[in-house]
Amino acid sequence: MASGKPKKKNPRLASGRKRVRQDVKINAANTSLRSKYRTAIKSVEKALATGDKAKATELFGKMQAVVDTVADKGIFHKNKAARDKSRLSAKVKALTPTSA
Repeated sequence: MASGKPKKKNPRLASGRKRVRQDVKINAANTSLRSKYRTAIKSVEKALATGDKAKATELFGKMQAVVDTVADKGIFHKNKAARDKSRLSAKVKALTPTSA
């Protein structure tokens, strides 16, 4: 048995073929940005888990830039980006600095 999805037909019109080519490139770019977004958030969460406030604060600043960029491009909704930033900001602020 083959996979459950039926095979897609190729578009006949030139504009349709071009659209398919563009969609492949756009999908790859969006996937890359979505991955960068999730990685940035996970890196801050990992720093929070270790309890390193200095590192978490530094990574949080970098994460904000990535999250804002991805939200502006419409990959994730602006409210989701704001919610993620707000939650991580509260966790970073609540973290007590470690005396090393």
